[in-house]
Amino acid sequence: MAVLSMQKINICALKKDRKKILETLQRIGTVEVSDITREKEELEKIDTFNMRSIFDKNRTIAQNALDILEKYEPEEKEFLSNICGQNEISTDNYYTFVNESEEIMRVAYEIVNLSKSINDEKAEIIRIKAQIKSLSVWRNLDIPIEFKGTRKTKAFVGTLPQGVTELKAKEMLAEMLKDEDRYVLEVIDVSPEQTCIFVLCHIDAKDCVQSALREKGFAWPAFSTDEIPSKKIEELSQKISKIESKIKEQEKEIKSYKGQRNAMKFMIDYHEMRSQKYEVISKLLYTKNVFFLSGYIPKKYSKRLESVLTSKFDVAIEFVTPDSEDDVPVVLSNNKFSAPVEGVLESYSLPGKGEVDPTSIMAIFYYLLFGMMLSDAAYGFIIIIVCGFVLLKYKTIKSGLKKTLKMFLYCGISTTFWGILFGSYFGDAIDVISTTFFGTHLTIPALWFVPLKEPMRMLAFCFGFGIVHLFTGLFIQFYELVKNKQYKDALYDVVSWYLLVGGIIVYMLSMPMITQMLVLNFILPSLVGKVGIICAIIGACLIVLTSGRESRNPFKRFLKGLYGLYGVTGYLSDILSYSRLLALGLATGVIAQVFNKMGTMAGNSFIGIILFIFVFIIGHTMNIAINLLGAYVHTNRLQFVEFFGKFYKGGGREFSPFFVDTKYYKVMEDINNG
Repeated sequence: MAVLSMQKINICALKKDRKKILETLQRIGTVEVSDITREKEELEKIDTFNMRSIFDKNRTIAQNALDILEKYEPEEKEFLSNICGQNEISTDNYYTFVNESEEIMRVAYEIVNLSKSINDEKAEIIRIKAQIKSLSVWRNLDIPIEFKGTRKTKAFVGTLPQGVTELKAKEMLAEMLKDEDRYVLEVIDVSPEQTCIFVLCHIDAKDCVQSALREKGFAWPAFSTDEIPSKKIEELSQKISKIESKIKEQEKEIKSYKGQRNAMKFMIDYHEMRSQKYEVISKLLYTKNVFFLSGYIPKKYSKRLESVLTSKFDVAIEFVTPDSEDDVPVVLSNNKFSAPVEGVLESYSLPGKGEVDPTSIMAIFYYLLFGMMLSDAAYGFIIIIVCGFVLLKYKTIKSGLKKTLKMFLYCGISTTFWGILFGSYFGDAIDVISTTFFGTHLTIPALWFVPLKEPMRMLAFCFGFGIVHLFTGLFIQFYELVKNKQYKDALYDVVSWYLLVGGIIVYMLSMPMITQMLVLNFILPSLVGKVGIICAIIGACLIVLTSGRESRNPFKRFLKGLYGLYGVTGYLSDILSYSRLLALGLATGVIAQVFNKMGTMAGNSFIGIILFIFVFIIGHTMNIAINLLGAYVHTNRLQFVEFFGKFYKGGGREFSPFFVDTKYYKVMEDINNG
């Protein structure tokens, strides 16, 4: 368990080498670049906002082109290929792509423009189809919709708001016009929503006809044309056919660029890298011929980085031990067993200045607690198989996901261990299958005991495990205080609680009522119990007298001491929290047994076997999923609340190195960050 020692790094180099030096630092990925404050007028900074905007735009274009290729010519992917991580690319291939970047971006713009054109053409088809739909009701009209009449006649082509027959329409119009008979009316189309009509009248009667039509809700067509509707519909249909042919040609052209898929991926990463690099450039200081860079680097990488840079460039490098006031970033360094749970710690908070990295100790408890909550050997074996397969199959898997899978792999091993101790294999599946389908009683006995049969014994064990967990957290606090030479604080804030809580526990274990209730096969001698209660009293006195030691007023100090003593209830609730180990462990076993019982409802028959297989697969899959989530959530809670609450403050800042933060490719360099 360790937090890597950090150093400040200061680099001074020729301005002409800036590009290559920054690219080297980016690929090595061990330096966090700080924004240097400009203190002298002869030093200047460069505003790179406009350049970064260009790179971001190009990255977006390349990403859009890739998405378009994926839409029209989907890439064939292997199972679980999304977790494979980045493909490795050598520096030679990297610069080969770079030299072709202009042509690749030309293709990207061409793909995007083709896609935009296709979308525009599809929108045009939708518009034309809307026109055809509007014209279709006028298909039987043998004159243009825009026809307004002749020198001596007036024509009205439009709609009435309700569907009426031709006879009804004529009757309505005749009623309105009374003696006027110088008109003809023809119904072109009738639907429940509207009636399309054509009316032709003498020019002298146009006002009367128009007034009568308006009173009945007459409206001019939404779309009109100077051509006969049937011919216009045919013309528009031919136009759609031409557009569809054009779209097919454009789609074919897009598909022809499928060989550029990897180049598009590189362009996305390349412009992201350049944007990151120019963000760093804005943090540097410059003179006419040189530039200055400052930042942080883990001490273990200092010599290797210095060796690489000095062998390639004329550069001056200085490594400085940070001051206590510096905001030094945090990098965790743990062994293969502990490193997988670093993500759990980081999700809470990184260690603050001077704090111990608790990852190694946390890992032991994390795996054990998780396994106790799931506690089924078969479930654990399934987790081991799944995580092991993915880890072995996909070597280039992303770092964060790899850690998570390793964490669950170790949790699976722990689950198998506890399952064997408690005799759980898919619940009581072996017993149920052998009894129902083979007429014999076969079981694998528990190496220790069966929690479902002895729940109080399991509860006592959970409490004991929880006490060890809490006292370990207190010990870490004791270690940190002693390391910082705060001996009095170690006595007042840690030893006092050991005496109080430990003394109470020892005293309770000397009481027959408690030991019988917890089904313990031992009881401490009464003399030991008396020693325990004496220790508890001493601890309580220390807490009362020292909890408010920062106050000068004796009365306030005493009141704060009493309030501090009230904290013993927090320890009681923390210990009770570990009963969730029993609850989740029993839940896993009980649900498994319920599904096993449900599967045997049809007995030993062909249908019974089919039913059992179906219920077994569905039921245990659900049980694994639900209780896997439950074990993960509650294990984290026991770490964050009960364990960290005893010693951990956190607040450290994560180390953010200048590195190739890419999506598709990982550029290989002579050295890396380990």
